[in-house]
Amino acid sequence: MIGILSFVGFTALVAIIAYFATRSTDETTSDGYFLGGRSLTAGVIAGSVLLTNLSTEQIVGLNGSAYTEGILVMAWETLAALAIVITALFLLPRYLKGGLTTVPQFLEKRFDRTTKSIVSALFLSGYMIIFLPIVLYSGSLAISTMFDIPGLLGVSHTASIWICVWGIGIIGSIYAIFGGLKAVAVSDTINAIGLLIGGLMIPVFGLMAIGDGDMMTGLTTLVDSNPEKFDSIGGPDASVPFSTIFTGMMLVQLFYWGTNQAIIQRALAAKNLKEGQKGLMLAAFIKILGPIIVVLPGIIAWHMFQGDLENADQAYPALVNAVLPPVLVGFFAAVLFGAILSSFNSALNSSVTLFGVDIYKHHFNKDASEKEVVRKGKTFGIFIAIASMFIAPLIANAPQGLFGYLQEVNGAYSIPILTIVVVGYLTKKIPAIAAKVALFSGVGLYLVYLGLKYFVVGEDALPHYLHVMAILFVMNIAIMFIIGKIKPRTSDFVLEHTKQVDISPWKYVLPVGIAICVMVVFVYVYFAQ
Repeated sequence: MIGILSFVGFTALVAIIAYFATRSTDETTSDGYFLGGRSLTAGVIAGSVLLTNLSTEQIVGLNGSAYTEGILVMAWETLAALAIVITALFLLPRYLKGGLTTVPQFLEKRFDRTTKSIVSALFLSGYMIIFLPIVLYSGSLAISTMFDIPGLLGVSHTASIWICVWGIGIIGSIYAIFGGLKAVAVSDTINAIGLLIGGLMIPVFGLMAIGDGDMMTGLTTLVDSNPEKFDSIGGPDASVPFSTIFTGMMLVQLFYWGTNQAIIQRALAAKNLKEGQKGLMLAAFIKILGPIIVVLPGIIAWHMFQGDLENADQAYPALVNAVLPPVLVGFFAAVLFGAILSSFNSALNSSVTLFGVDIYKHHFNKDASEKEVVRKGKTFGIFIAIASMFIAPLIANAPQGLFGYLQEVNGAYSIPILTIVVVGYLTKKIPAIAAKVALFSGVGLYLVYLGLKYFVVGEDALPHYLHVMAILFVMNIAIMFIIGKIKPRTSDFVLEHTKQVDISPWKYVLPVGIAICVMVVFVYVYFAQ
């Protein structure tokens, strides 16, 4: 009962603070609703970016992978720091120079409106069919396990998942659809503090449990008993073979941190380029420490439960129940609930933005006022939220764990979008038809690969999906250059400076970025066996 009360109390506190912090924001305009009035500072950007990323598909899914494979899955965390540095140095200055609200807006300026609409549709379908349902399912699995919802309500495990999915979905929808980006960002920042505290508590209590009250003894015991779990170099049969770090892994990271609307929207809302770069660099530094929260607990769970759990994705919530004092379970569940809401409502807010700005305004009512664009976006948000709530419980038997499934399926749209964004910024003559061909060939060929892998020849007969992403990336760039050679643009593309925010760079951005890259390399070398 104490756990449930602390859960409700902390959740209500976050909602009240977010409400009072956003009362002064004008949310009848696109900038006000979608970008929080372009007023976000470094701390808010870093907190919101990290919590948008650090949700249950990350905490539950990645710890589930670590439970099975060990520290090698930290590649998903530590290499993210490199991608964030590249985003801060290369992409963000260009985004803010163009005064963008969405990434597809650049594609309209660089290529044409049809290209923008195709990319917006890809983002929306990816959020509705893949990302939002996985966030809801993984969150529901965690909450159901931690509070023993089946025992509490006398229902089956499946029924408890449905109940949690709809509870989380409805509350998240209220945050995202009726609060706008600033409400999401403020609640994210508060929850980020709680998640860092709560997330660090789990490995601390876990190591103390292993070491009979002494954390360092527990760490020594864990490493000595499971040396194979502390090798950062994945073999050819691992979910992340070491060779993939130099191919598709970095491309996935660059897409996620540099072009994924749900993430980059926080940086697009920066007060100026300095604040945006400082926020991203702070986020990059914290990502290096991420494995302590999203990898180490999975290895602790392996040691404590002797590898006997039926479902690896239950490793994290089972560990929480096993090591946290009962009075803290409610607090941590509230923090985890905040993380679930963060990823859900951030992606939902981005969906509302993409539909309102990129689709409704241009294809349904070109003369729509900003107030109407926001209203129609909210209506679409309700539809996409309900659809994702129906899809979520169907993911119960995801192959290779939640996190691996999410990354593999996302490849259908992530690499084609990254391809045309990179080529768009690096070239001046490539025409719109090249972007369209690259999008359709990238999506189509990757879906063919997935079909062959799962329904025809089996995964052992084909290259790892991260290698396939890299192959398609290079191939689609080649296609775009060939088309650009045959039929170039009639005039060079010039990126216009809209002067909506100051784009003077942070003077320490380069040395800080280099320092972060050196730390990432050091972490890999230290754990290499």
